[in-house]
Order: sequence, then C-alpha cells, then structure tokens
Amino acid sequence: MYKIWEVFWRFLGLGFISFGGPAAHIGYFQKTFVQKLNWIDEQSYAKLISLSQFLPGPGSSQIGFAIGLRRAGIFGGIAAFLGFTLPSFFLLYFLATVNTENSSDLFGGVVHGLKLLAVVVVADAVLSMFKAFCKDGISIAIAVLTSTGLLLFPSLWMQMGALVLAAFLGMIYHKTDRYDTITKVRVNMLPLILFFMLFIGLPMLTFVSQWIEIFSDFYQSGSLVFGGGHVVLPLLQQTLGDAISTDNFLLGYAAAQAVPGPMFSLAAFLGADLSADNQFFGAVIATVGIFLPGFLLLLSFQGAWESLAARPKVAGAVWGINAAVVGLLLSALYNPVFISAVLTPADMALVIVGYFALTAMRVPIVMLVLGFGVIGMLL
Repeated sequence: MYKIWEVFWRFLGLGFISFGGPAAHIGYFQKTFVQKLNWIDEQSYAKLISLSQFLPGPGSSQIGFAIGLRRAGIFGGIAAFLGFTLPSFFLLYFLATVNTENSSDLFGGVVHGLKLLAVVVVADAVLSMFKAFCKDGISIAIAVLTSTGLLLFPSLWMQMGALVLAAFLGMIYHKTDRYDTITKVRVNMLPLILFFMLFIGLPMLTFVSQWIEIFSDFYQSGSLVFGGGHVVLPLLQQTLGDAISTDNFLLGYAAAQAVPGPMFSLAAFLGADLSADNQFFGAVIATVGIFLPGFLLLLSFQGAWESLAARPKVAGAVWGINAAVVGLLLSALYNPVFISAVLTPADMALVIVGYFALTAMRVPIVMLVLGFGVIGMLL
C-alpha cells in the first residue's frame, strides 16, 4: 500500500504542473522517475516510449501507467493514471458545468478566442506530424487520399476504413532493411481479449442505456487514436456527431490545451456536456472509456513489443497508419475547426499571429490561452 500511495502522490504532483503536451510529459517523467527516483533505468524507459508510439492510445499516460505498473503492480498503474489525470479532469469538468447557454457576450468572446487558438494548435500539429510521418511519395499520397476522402465523405466509417487501408498499404509498400525473424512473441491474452470484446460488443449494447452509449463512443475513439492526443479531435467529432455543439466541442478542445496533464481529459468536458442529468458520472465514464483501450493494449503487449516492432509487416502497418493520421487531422483542421472559428479577416489575422507566436517565438501555450481569451473579449 505504501508503494501504491507513493505512486499516486508522485503522479498527482506531476498532474498539476505538466503543461506542454505529451513530449513535455515524457520529459517530466524522465527527470522524476529515471534521474531523481531511479524507479526505472534509461534503457527500459526508452523501450516504454517506443511501445507507446507503437500502440493506439494516450502516449504519455500509457508511459505513466507502465511506470506505476512496474513500481506497484496493477494498482500502481491505476494510481499513476488517477494521480496524473485528476487535476485536468476536474478543471475540464468544472468548465463543462458552467452555464454557457445564458452567458454574457464577454464569455462568448472568450469562447471565440479559444476557438481561434484551436485553429493555431491543430495547424501546428498537422505540420509537425507531416514532417515526421510523410517523408516520401507513398506516405504523402496516403495522407492526401485520407484527407480528401474524409472531406468529401465525412463519417466514422470512412475514418476507420482509411486507417485499415493505410495499414495494408504500409505492409505492402513500406521498405525496410529488417527481416522477419522467428521470435516467440509473448502476448498477455486476457487484456487483449477484453479489449476486442469491448470494441466489438459495446456498439451492440448502446440501446440499453445512455451511459453505455457514451462509454462505447469514447472507447471506440480511444481504440483508434494513433499519433497523439490531437488525433482524438476528428475521431470524437465524427463519433459524437450532432450530440454536442461545435462551439462547445472546440471550447473543450482549446481548454484541454491549457490545463496540465493528458489532453485525453477532454473526455471529461465532453462527457459532462453530453449528460445533462448527471454530469459528473458522464464525465467519469467518458474519461474511463477513452483511456481504457490504451491501457489494455499496453498490458497485452508490454512483454512482446520488441519482437513485434522488429517485424517488417508490423512496422509497415504502423508507418501507413501514421501517414493516414496526418490526413485525418488535416481534414479536421478545415472541418470543424477552421470553418467554425475563422469568420472575419481579423480572425484570420489573429490565427496567423498566434501561429507565429507558437512556432517561431515559442510562447508557452498557457500564455497563448490567456492572450486569445482576452483578445476574444475585445473583439
């Protein structure tokens, strides 16, 4: 119990100060758990980072879960998740419970400013991911075809089909110097079976209650998020459809940039907004739903990742999916992010200045949130 509480308090402290997104979170973890506490060595930590990139789900939270798992077993992993997520969960839940229907023009201005910030953040994510994952003609073609398909035929099925097709194309066309080796892959089957049972079974049970439907929607999205937290935006937008207004959706997305901890805590905002009768319970089940698939997959593959990643077909599939993710996010940059936020030349000017401030001047995201909120009120 001492180790479990120790894990919880260490991650809770990081949950209050870990601004900057997954890359920054990895740095905080490295400094705290590798250099300071020696809970894990450098080599093992590097392997966890690679595994988190290989699997769908929230990368930094998966690393934190794995560190807690190594330190204090399954309850240590849960303690790490709770500690790291609770601060952002409560901040976004509180924002969702604010009555925006009868809000003043001043608050409406803040919302508009944050929607413009969402344009800046998503544009930066698209460019960064394009540079990382689209380095040849085939990967660029996969990204372009994915984006084109989703803009012309926007739907969750189109997104899923694009990811599957990209995986097959990657297996066929991705060139690698590695060769298949006959290596025993030790996969923990119980969490893997549970992952697929929930992925397949939950959509068949959505008629039972609103809570199962919410849990299913967020579980499906969490199961398909490759490439980082920003990719959850288009997946959730297609999954939830008209159940949540575009304004509220983008407000939650922009707010998730400003709070410390994992960006997947956006689920707390959306779950509360979807659950008028019991907003807190809605926030909880949405948050659990979006994080759970990534943790189940981590439990399944943590002992087998090296053997799998060394296989060219698996590496090719991941390569193709990463390229498709760029196209997926590019389509979301236009719809719903850009068309619902940029309404005037002044809005476009602010987006351009904000992009310059974020990418060239390296202004902290918290400062940008404050700046866009104030300028939104003035506009």
